[in-house]
Amino acid sequence: MALNRREFLKSAAAASAASAVGIAVPSNLEAAASDAQKGWRWDKAACRFCGTGCGIMLATKNGRIVAVKGDPAAPVNRGLNCIKGYFNAKIMYGADRLKTPLLRMNDKGEFDKHGKFRPVSWQRAFDEMEKHARKALKESGPEGVAVFASGQYTVMEGYAAQKMMKAGFRSNAIDPNARHCMASAVVGFYQTFGIDEPAGCYDDIEITDTIVTWGSNMAEMHPILWSRVTDRKLSDPDRVKVVNIQTYTHRTCDLGDFNIIFSPSTDLAIWNYIAHEIVYNHPEAIDWDFVKENIVFTAGPVNIGYGMRRKGEKSLTPVRPDGSAGKYTAKEMETIKKEMAKKVSAKEAPALAPYGYKEGDIMHNTPGTLKHWLISFEEYKKSLEPFTLDYVAKIAKGDPNESIDSFKKKLKMLADLYIEKGRKVVSFWTMGMNQHTRGTWVNTLSYNVHFLLNKQALPGNGAFSLTGQPSACGTAREVGTFCHRLPADLMVKNPKHRAIAEKKWHIPAGTLNPVGNQHIMKIHRDIEDGVVKFAWVNVCNAYQDSASAKHWIKAARHMDNFIVTSDGYPGISAMVSDLVLPSAMIYEKWGAYGNAERRTQHWRQQVLPVGDAMSDTWQWVEFSKRFTVKDLWGPYTLRNGKKLPDVRKDAKKMGYNDDTTMFEILFANDRAKKYKIDLNKFPQKGYDNSECLGDSRNVVGSDGKVFKGYGFMIHEYLFEEYASFGRGHGHDLAPFVVYHKVRGLKWPVVDGKETQWRFNVKYDPYAAKAAKKAGSKSTHAFYGPLAKKLLQGSLTKPDKKLGKKALPLKAKIFARPYMDPPEMPDENYDTWLCTGRVLEHWHSGTMTMRVPELFRAVPEALCYMNPKDAKAKGVKRGELVWVESRRGKVKARVETRGRNRPPQGLVFVPWFDEKVFINKVCLDATCPMSKQTDYKKCAVKITKA
Repeated sequence: MALNRREFLKSAAAASAASAVGIAVPSNLEAAASDAQKGWRWDKAACRFCGTGCGIMLATKNGRIVAVKGDPAAPVNRGLNCIKGYFNAKIMYGADRLKTPLLRMNDKGEFDKHGKFRPVSWQRAFDEMEKHARKALKESGPEGVAVFASGQYTVMEGYAAQKMMKAGFRSNAIDPNARHCMASAVVGFYQTFGIDEPAGCYDDIEITDTIVTWGSNMAEMHPILWSRVTDRKLSDPDRVKVVNIQTYTHRTCDLGDFNIIFSPSTDLAIWNYIAHEIVYNHPEAIDWDFVKENIVFTAGPVNIGYGMRRKGEKSLTPVRPDGSAGKYTAKEMETIKKEMAKKVSAKEAPALAPYGYKEGDIMHNTPGTLKHWLISFEEYKKSLEPFTLDYVAKIAKGDPNESIDSFKKKLKMLADLYIEKGRKVVSFWTMGMNQHTRGTWVNTLSYNVHFLLNKQALPGNGAFSLTGQPSACGTAREVGTFCHRLPADLMVKNPKHRAIAEKKWHIPAGTLNPVGNQHIMKIHRDIEDGVVKFAWVNVCNAYQDSASAKHWIKAARHMDNFIVTSDGYPGISAMVSDLVLPSAMIYEKWGAYGNAERRTQHWRQQVLPVGDAMSDTWQWVEFSKRFTVKDLWGPYTLRNGKKLPDVRKDAKKMGYNDDTTMFEILFANDRAKKYKIDLNKFPQKGYDNSECLGDSRNVVGSDGKVFKGYGFMIHEYLFEEYASFGRGHGHDLAPFVVYHKVRGLKWPVVDGKETQWRFNVKYDPYAAKAAKKAGSKSTHAFYGPLAKKLLQGSLTKPDKKLGKKALPLKAKIFARPYMDPPEMPDENYDTWLCTGRVLEHWHSGTMTMRVPELFRAVPEALCYMNPKDAKAKGVKRGELVWVESRRGKVKARVETRGRNRPPQGLVFVPWFDEKVFINKVCLDATCPMSKQTDYKKCAVKITKA
């Protein structure tokens, strides 16, 4: 019987799926699948979604992607995909893909901030961008030009954007949405290890005996990894234990041997309880040989605030008698004023007692600092003294219907699993610990426990931060698209690091700006304050994904500024903008991602972009043609009084002149042109390359002429130049061509071999080299270079008389207490709100809500509520409620029997749905050290709509 096309495709998919899991395929099905796939070209790529880094296979035919399957050769997912992964093709072909630039204009064809979107050419779009960027530079200097960057950039896109911003515009006002995602993990790595990225890898899952999740719904957020956890559990169910520590019950909890539901923010107390149990009740469990050889004890200030706006900022003035201030209401100010000073509560007072505070004291806060100093083990032990089982159980129990005895028993069982000699333990976490007003603290507390027990950087042992986005590691962190970073852990404030970058980029000494403080929330606040006049949104949805969103949308629409969004679809950020640029989506361009286990993966362009869409790399490179040495490299005075020197004379000494463009200096230089186009060789042979060659669409480019390509392999150039920063410095990447032959490699890649466990002398060549050089016989060498010379002192302050001490090859244990978040339920707002994602949708839903199957599966964001709370508030499942905070309210449908089961007193509302715009409700408090927003806890009230 003949099969129609749909049945052909189903047969092919079924055959592929069966083959991936080792099921024999019937001959008739195999024949049908083979017939269905005639003329298909299969090629490997990386999944567009989370930071797991799954490998996929894409089939193309007649210039269109026709099928997706898991890559059986990919070591991360081994042929499996999650539900989103199988729709990597469909996200590219939504009915409302952006295909041409759109500018707000009046009827005369002039730009009008209050006009309607009308199609324009690429040339007109760049004309407007150039005009407004020049205006911003004139009025505010480099700090007036900003970019909302992304952990979803390809490596090449992020590198191009940061290079133009930092070397061209001399602006560090570029920060990725990874700031919302991984910043607390990053600062935790820096403070603990002196270098970024995790020590372990996914192989730990198959080796360990114990998996503990902390604020991570792996079953939905990292489902392929959870399938590996599940497989490990079922392979030895008696020995292998799974424990989930969460603020509400969800799908991950279904596998748990036991689950701990804790009160928001008290994960700080639980980590300290485990350390207390080790130090006070099981000192024999401490591996003193390891600790003395490799670890030091440290402390830092506790009065660091909550990363909110501070008194005196432009939008907080004037202060009015009714309690409001500037653009903020009196209700909003009830929380914001805690940024300056707060009263120590009964709940946190015992934890703060070793630091000299008691209940009722007024703690005067200074802005968050990374400062810390050495303390003795005895001082560290003193910091743990309050965290007894009784105290921690009292403040941390999150389910009012659970007995205190039951909760205590679980805490004790948890500590016993960590402490048990010979038991391997992996601690996984994601946003629950990272999106936290003490996110850096809680990240470092995880390492404390693993270090004391010598269960870190060993196969099957380690604390492991899971990444949320596909290249939050590879592009945001490793490339250095954060406002304070440069590639490979270099920092803009360090003059030696700036000199390295200036030399590699062939730009004059002194070009780079040393002030890198415009993180994502500060960019939003600077737009509201009128400092940032030009902002460009790249590969993210900055106006949907930021907390207290109505402030930033109002500022974008009504202040004197120009907002640009590059995207594949018209999301909230596009609708807020003045200019919208159509971006090529993932498989319409060459690219690379870096995943959560340090694995770098590359792919080739599979199809041509739709319409006139072009990649973000192309957009940045074209924009660079508009600016010259004369335009950008003169003197500037920054807000803090620092002066950027005039480097134009030095530029001339390097062979440039006033009219040399940034395109010629940064992107089309002699170094770049050495990377040749060769369509007869792998990996270029047989694949499109829209940036390098142009393509059959004959897109009319930024100069009004048909774009014919750059004529050299710009993707390879950008990657290889970026990689040169890390080679020989513990961030070694393989050559560009190698990545096209393999299914990714975990850096550092030394002598062609990837590294599984960093800092371990047996597995990490950098650790082995460092230990040998130091004459150390230790099993580990923590060779990260940052903050390895510290003052010494007590738990509460450093003593300058004692001087600084060098800490070569040492990692750190930190004394850090429990503290309340700045906003907690009270008589007016009596319920905790937590936000997050669901399995079927990615971030703001811009892509996945346009896939019919995913939309039908979860068409709207629900307010997940405990049935007892629903009854008490007089609402039923399926009815609409208002979720209201001090900042705003949204309407959502109640779900009391769903996949997410909150305890009484807490609701969970996902943020993917722009119609249930929950980020208008959320508080924009951040970890003061990492500047990562805390979306997991604010106070709301629920009323029937």
